[in-house]
Amino acid sequence: MKRLHRNPDIVWRVEKRRQQAVIDRLEAGEEIDDEGTVILLISGMMHQLNLLGGMIWTLCDDSRGIAQVVSELQEEFDIDEATLLSDVQEFVDDLLERGWLSYDQSTN
Repeated sequence: MKRLHRNPDIVWRVEKRRQQAVIDRLEAGEEIDDEGTVILLISGMMHQLNLLGGMIWTLCDDSRGIAQVVSELQEEFDIDEATLLSDVQEFVDDLLERGWLSYDQSTN
């Protein structure tokens, strides 16, 4: 299995209070796409990830591949697997291209 690995040079944190506020707004049916919940510090620049991006980032902890990330996210979101897989793959591909994520090629 190709496991997803965060770049260890990236400093990051989950904004817990903001994340909970975004979750509350989502549950209330409000639009939350642009709300950052995870902050990344990369080469002196700060980047924010929205709720889904932050959840994906957090799950990329060297123990999961794409299928496991999608499976865990399906437990949180009411969305069909094909759509979620497409969204996760697109996000992961972008972060792979930026060098923020990589694959651990281990077969364990």
